[in-house]
Amino acid sequence: MATVPEILKTAQQRAQEMNLPYEGALLPAEAYQLMTQAANAKLVDVRTQAEWEYVGAIPGSTQIELLTYPGSKPNPNFMDELKAKVDKEAIIMFICRSGARSHNAASLATQAGYLDCYNVLQGFEGDKDANGHRNTVGGWRAAGLPWKQG
Repeated sequence: MATVPEILKTAQQRAQEMNLPYEGALLPAEAYQLMTQAANAKLVDVRTQAEWEYVGAIPGSTQIELLTYPGSKPNPNFMDELKAKVDKEAIIMFICRSGARSHNAASLATQAGYLDCYNVLQGFEGDKDANGHRNTVGGWRAAGLPWKQG
């Protein structure tokens, strides 16, 4: 099992290789390890309320919608909610369904002055498989990490 500094270094190297505008990119198991071992790490789930309730939620995560449901419109209070719920000094790991909204959230937070922003690649549900289904190829759930049905 890798140490917290080793995980962060690997995530930072991934971000450099992928030319990402934030500190790092984590795999779901790495994010879970940071969540459980780094006292200053926060997992911020940026999916919608409907997703948390009907698809599942991650125990211990901070939930802030990036896009609202219904309509997928930007949440005008996203940054205010982030500031209220997460310390700027924290290691902030953003997760969504598949990694796209969390990429945007990590970018926005970095632009707002948060220094340790990470995207959780693959997200909660992962990519679609050959049959067009999620939760079998990558992602938090497919990795067998803790989650609960809403």
